[in-house]
Amino acid sequence: MKYDFTSIMDRRGMDSIAVDSPGKVPTAPGGPKEGFDVIPMWVADMNFPTAPSITQALSQRAAHPAFGYFNPSDDYFDSIIHWQETRNHVTGLSREHIGYENGVLGCVVSAAQAFCCAGDKILVHAPTYIGFTFSLTNVGYTLVLSDLVQDQDGVWRMDYEDMDRKLKEHSIHFAVFCSPHNPTGRVWEKWEIEKAMEVYRNNDCVVVSDEIWSDILLDGHKHIPTQSVSEDARNRVIAVYAPSKTFNLAGLVGSYHIVYSRYLRDRLDKQSSLCHYNSQNVMSMHALIGAYSEEGHQWVDELCQVLSGNVDYACDYIASHFKGISLSRPQGTYMLYLDCSAWCEEHNKTLDELLRAGWDVGVIWQDGRPFNKPFTIRVNLALPLSRVKEAFERLSQYVFVNP
Repeated sequence: MKYDFTSIMDRRGMDSIAVDSPGKVPTAPGGPKEGFDVIPMWVADMNFPTAPSITQALSQRAAHPAFGYFNPSDDYFDSIIHWQETRNHVTGLSREHIGYENGVLGCVVSAAQAFCCAGDKILVHAPTYIGFTFSLTNVGYTLVLSDLVQDQDGVWRMDYEDMDRKLKEHSIHFAVFCSPHNPTGRVWEKWEIEKAMEVYRNNDCVVVSDEIWSDILLDGHKHIPTQSVSEDARNRVIAVYAPSKTFNLAGLVGSYHIVYSRYLRDRLDKQSSLCHYNSQNVMSMHALIGAYSEEGHQWVDELCQVLSGNVDYACDYIASHFKGISLSRPQGTYMLYLDCSAWCEEHNKTLDELLRAGWDVGVIWQDGRPFNKPFTIRVNLALPLSRVKEAFERLSQYVFVNP
């Protein structure tokens, strides 16, 4: 491979929540015990160096010693248009359809405030990305959950009848869609998105589609933009993207929305402007331009190969070593969502005890219950394979020990 996905990057003292926070702040997992180093498998960022084209773009811009007020450049918009056309086969996208957002969650909240009344209910799927839960409930909305269900092959599917029933029962006209889905890792097929959009259309729902994971695709899976499945979807959906998950840029801050409907766009832009701090950072603009370069395309292609190998290793290891732990193999993202209910029942352990056992030996995994499923753990596999292997060997030796 051209790029380095094998070196172990030392992030200690370099502004990393994932590495520096465990055991030090109340909201972070505990551990590890003496003798074990931290293997960060909780916060959803990557333990790989970002693409060289990004650091080059940042260095070149930083060499000029002025960082005053600015407007997004033509290169910024052209980079997004070319990226979406090349990666997602999007056509007809122009700069008027693109708007800056400080973050995906900020856009979700702005959209909710633009199209919902105080106290309204909003439909989301469960398991549910924890960010949706916290951001929307913090500003006064109530989430109504439509559970994803697993088919006979263990693949997560939407329950369209349940979605329709809950939209009608609660008079809901706003929904959040996640594609690829976090935390299950489903990459929805076109027919699945079409059926979901029919449900939303029949219930007059404005839909925010979080597509931040759309570049992280495993084993050849393809992302279908929600807006692409029909003319109605094109004009019903507020789609949100960012280079942050793809290129490990969360600390730079910067997302963007794509909205084709002028009505939706005008309402969203107005609401986003009211806080007076939904403003772009000049360095994050140049980071996106570097990310969405030709070298960035090559880097992401290699990244997806590496992550596919990590997922294959982890899923095979779990199946052969961790009896009572089940999961659906993700098709996108770099996260696993483990169902630990059978193991906890068999060993008479609580999930807290299981989590603690992993943290003690430096496997800093994440409590999956806030994603609205009991007895679950979320695991980040965006590390060099050697670290993934070390983590699973520790779990086998110290945590999932056969009696």
